[in-house]
Amino acid sequence: MVVHAHRTVGHPTTTEPIRRRPETFDPSGAQANKEYFVNVYESPFIRNVAFVGHGGTGKTSLVSSALFITGATTRLGSVDDGNAPTDYDDEEIERRMTISTKMAFAEWKKHKINILDTPGFGNMIQDARSAVRVANTAVVVIDCASGVQVQSEKVWEFAEEFSTPRFILVNRVDRERSSFDESLASIQNGFGRTAMPIQIPIGTAADFKGVVDLVRMKAHTYDGDSGNPTEGEIPEELQAQAGEHREKLIELVAESNDTLMEKFFEEGTLSDDELIDGLKQQVAKRAIFPVLYAAGLQSIGVASLLDAIVDFAPDPTHTGVAAGTDAAGSDVERRISNDEPFSAFVFKTISDPFTGRISLFKVYSGSMSDQTQPYNVKRESTERIGHVILMQGKEAVQVPQLNAGDIGAVAKFKDVHTGDTLTDKAAPIIYPAVEMPAPMISFAIEPKSRGDEEKISTAVQKIIEEDPGLHYEREPQTKEFLLSGQGQMHVEVAVARLKKRYGVEVNLHQPKVPYRETIRGKADVQGRHKKQSGGHGQFGDCKIRVEPLPRGSDFEFVDDIFGGSIPKQYIPAVEKGIQEARVKGTLAGFPTVDFRVTLYDGSFHAVDSSEMAFKIAGRLAFRKAMEQAKPVLLEPVMNVVIDTPEEYAGDLMGDLNSRRGRVQGMEMKGSTSVIKAQVPLSEMLSYASDLTSKTGGHGNYTMAFAHYDEVPAQLSDKIIEKAKAEGAGQEEEDE
Repeated sequence: MVVHAHRTVGHPTTTEPIRRRPETFDPSGAQANKEYFVNVYESPFIRNVAFVGHGGTGKTSLVSSALFITGATTRLGSVDDGNAPTDYDDEEIERRMTISTKMAFAEWKKHKINILDTPGFGNMIQDARSAVRVANTAVVVIDCASGVQVQSEKVWEFAEEFSTPRFILVNRVDRERSSFDESLASIQNGFGRTAMPIQIPIGTAADFKGVVDLVRMKAHTYDGDSGNPTEGEIPEELQAQAGEHREKLIELVAESNDTLMEKFFEEGTLSDDELIDGLKQQVAKRAIFPVLYAAGLQSIGVASLLDAIVDFAPDPTHTGVAAGTDAAGSDVERRISNDEPFSAFVFKTISDPFTGRISLFKVYSGSMSDQTQPYNVKRESTERIGHVILMQGKEAVQVPQLNAGDIGAVAKFKDVHTGDTLTDKAAPIIYPAVEMPAPMISFAIEPKSRGDEEKISTAVQKIIEEDPGLHYEREPQTKEFLLSGQGQMHVEVAVARLKKRYGVEVNLHQPKVPYRETIRGKADVQGRHKKQSGGHGQFGDCKIRVEPLPRGSDFEFVDDIFGGSIPKQYIPAVEKGIQEARVKGTLAGFPTVDFRVTLYDGSFHAVDSSEMAFKIAGRLAFRKAMEQAKPVLLEPVMNVVIDTPEEYAGDLMGDLNSRRGRVQGMEMKGSTSVIKAQVPLSEMLSYASDLTSKTGGHGNYTMAFAHYDEVPAQLSDKIIEKAKAEGAGQEEEDE
C-alpha cells in the first residue's frame, strides 16, 4: 500500500503535520489509497542521527520510545515483546537483538530527525560503520551500570574515522547499581574530559524520574509512560551539584572560543544564549561531546534527548562539502545544497524476498524526487525511480522530494548496490565506499538436499547484498564453498535467513585445510605403458628427471628430447599425464607443487603408440618418481596481525607459540599492542572465538596468506592417515 505524503517544502511554520501511523506499505506502488502527512524539510531543519553502542545497552528501546513520543507510532514497541519498530526481522525478534542497521524518522519541534538504529554485538558491529558514515551525529549509548564497554570503544573509533560529532547517552539509569558519578568517570576515562554532562539525573535506579538541564537550569520531571516531561525548578538537593557541573560546562565551551573566553574572563559566566550557541558550535567541531541521561524503557529523558538533538546536533550542511572523485579519479567536491547537481550515496541495501531490493541512501547535493533519473557512475547505468520513500522500520512512506542532506530509500532499482553513488549524469561524482574488514572466520557450507544446490548461490548473494561483511567463495583445491563472516554468530544468522527467507537449508562444518605435497629429493625414473589385447596395442615409454623447486614455484615441465626418441605430438601427452597425477598427489591426495620435471628420453612404437598411451606413461613415471624423491606435506601459513590492549599481549604471544606460530614482532600504537606473527592456517580455524574469550572482546585480528611450509613429521602422519581414511570412505560411497 503506497502511503502518500503531504508536500510542505521548507521549515513548517504554522501547524504541526497531521500524523497517522501508516499501514504496511508496498514500495512497488501497486496500490494507493491512504494519506500520511510528512513535511519535506530543507537541510537546516534535518538531523541525521545514528544510535550506536555496545550490545544490550538499550538502543532499540530508546528509538522505540522516541518514535512513540513524537507520534510516529501509536504504541510503545518493545524488544522483549518482539514488536519494536526497528527490530522486525525474524532473527532479531527471536534473538532479541539488532542484527542490521534500520532506518526510522520522527518530526520534533518542526525538525525532521532521521534515525539509524544499529547493531551493537561484536559479530554485527561492523554494520554500524556505514550508519556512522552518513549520520551527522552519533549517539553513543552507554549502560549506566556497566559504563564504557568493548563495542562502545569500537563505535567511538568509527566516529573518529569519519569525523562524526557525538552525543553520549547514558541509558538505563533506572536499573540497579546505576551511579551518576561512576558512569561519568568511566566515560571521561574512556573518551576524555571533553565528554561533558549537559544534564544530570534526578535520582538513580528506582528513584530515577527525570533530568536537570544544565544549559537552561531547569528540571524535567517525567511521570507515567507518556514520555512528556514537566518543566520546573531544580530540586534543592541538586542545586549545588547542578551549579558545579554547569560551571565546568561553561568553562569548556569558553575555552574553545576566543570571544567567549574573553567574555568569561570579564564576567565570570556566559548567558544562556551564548552557552547554547557556543555549545552547538563545539559539538559540530567535535570539541565537546555532550553527556545526557535516560531510561528508554520508561521513556524518561527521551524527550529531553530529542530537544538536545534539535538544539545542539549539527544539521547536514555543517561539513560544508562532500568529497569524492570523478570517473578518472580526480578530486571533486559538492556543496551540501539544493543548488548543486544531484548526488547521493547508497549506504545500505535491504533484500526482501517479496519486495526485492530496497536501497537506503543519503542525498549529499541537489534534491531527489520521483522525476529524478539518477546515473550510477560505477555501473554506467541510468536508473528510474518508482517512488521516493522514507523507511519507518519495515514500513515505508512515500514522500515527494528529499533535499540535500536528507536520508531516504528507493525500491527495485535495476542495478544499484551498497557503496554505489547516484548522480546527475552531466556532473558525475563518486563518493568513497565504506570498506568492510576482512572476514575473521570461515565455514564450509553445503545444501542439506541436492535440490537446493542450484538455489544456494543465488540465495547467498541476496543475503550478501544486505550484509557486505559476509563473503562467499569456492576454494579451488578443496572444492568447498566457504561462507565467511566476523564470527560464528554472524554466519549462523546468515544461514538462518537462507532458510526462512529463501527456503534453502544448509549444513555448516569446519573447512578443510588446503594442504599440498612436494618433494625434498631428486629422482630419475622410467614410465612405461605396454598393453596388447588383439589388434592395435598401447605403447608409451618416457624417462624423466624430477627435482625440487623453491616454494611458490608450482610446477615446471622441461622438454629435453633430442633425436626423436619421442615424437613431438606425444610430448604434450606426457606432460598432461603428469599434470593429472600431480593434482591428486601421492601421500594424501593433495596437489603436488614446487618441482620440475625434465623429459629427456623414451621410445615409441610406430603402430601402437598414441597420446593416451604416453599420458598413462607420464602418470606412471610421476608415481615412481614420488616414491624416490622424499615427498612431504605442506601447509598454508598465514600472516596474522592482532590489535589488543597492552595487558593481553603477553598471553596472546604465548598462545601463538602454542599454535606453532612465529611472532615476528610487536609495536605500540597508543595503548594498543600490535602483534605480527606467522601461524599455520590449521591452528587459526577457531581463533576468532578464542581471541574474544582471551581478551574479553577487546582484541581484533586480520589474516592473509603468507606461504606454504613443511608440516612437522608427527603431525604429517596424522593428516595423511586421516586423509586416506576419508578418501577410502568417499570411494565406498561413490561405489
